[in-house]
Amino acid sequence: MTRDEELAAVFRALSDPSRRTLLDSLFDEDGQTTSRLEMRLPGLTRFGVMRHLRVLEDAGLVTTRRVGRQKHHYLNPVPIRALHDRWISRYAAPVVGAMVALREQLEEVSPMGEPQHVYSIVIRTAPDALWEALTDGDQTARYYFGTRVASDWRPGAPITYRYPDGTLAADGEVLEVDPPRRLALRFHATWDAEIAAEPPVRMTWQIDPLGDAACRLTVTTDGYAPGSRIERDFSGGIVTIVSGLKTLLETGQPLVLA
Repeated sequence: MTRDEELAAVFRALSDPSRRTLLDSLFDEDGQTTSRLEMRLPGLTRFGVMRHLRVLEDAGLVTTRRVGRQKHHYLNPVPIRALHDRWISRYAAPVVGAMVALREQLEEVSPMGEPQHVYSIVIRTAPDALWEALTDGDQTARYYFGTRVASDWRPGAPITYRYPDGTLAADGEVLEVDPPRRLALRFHATWDAEIAAEPPVRMTWQIDPLGDAACRLTVTTDGYAPGSRIERDFSGGIVTIVSGLKTLLETGQPLVLA
């Protein structure tokens, strides 16, 4: 699917008021089950609600995760950011912050253990190339807020992200490594004193091939307290990172924000 086709799918998904209602509901309370979302559209059958959810999933606006027998749905603002990168940054730069910070609150981890933060994006690249972009410092410096990642990528190994001047932006530990499919990290943000005082979170980068020419990258984050600084920073920061990663791999050029 080309970039224009991806954007067209987003516009089609947003054109229906029932689907917008579902997105509004997930904006207010992320991670809802299918049964819970049915209550938001009492005039529709379960099949009708599921059909709308499938359209939103196909457009990348909703990401799902199964926890036990239940399917949880998460609002995915990455396609909205793609619209921003194509038009809004040119013509309405003052609203960049509002578009990136699409969500201000995320649901805390429940006893069932569903992820707190789930973002997903389709990238036209091979899994090996995507894996290299996640683990090579020369490449992360071009999309990860200028930071260079370093690790020997073995389970239990330390990991660091440093700015060009050598200042530590984040550190942590490699928890799982399955190239080029899955990378799980214990991530401790240190880019300022306030956020460094908060405990580390768990980040998982999952790569799923889609045919021969594309793959889906899903980023999940767990372990932060509702209302914490890391929650606020991650709500916009991860969108910027994965958008920059997509642009770099598909065009060879870093994402330039107005």
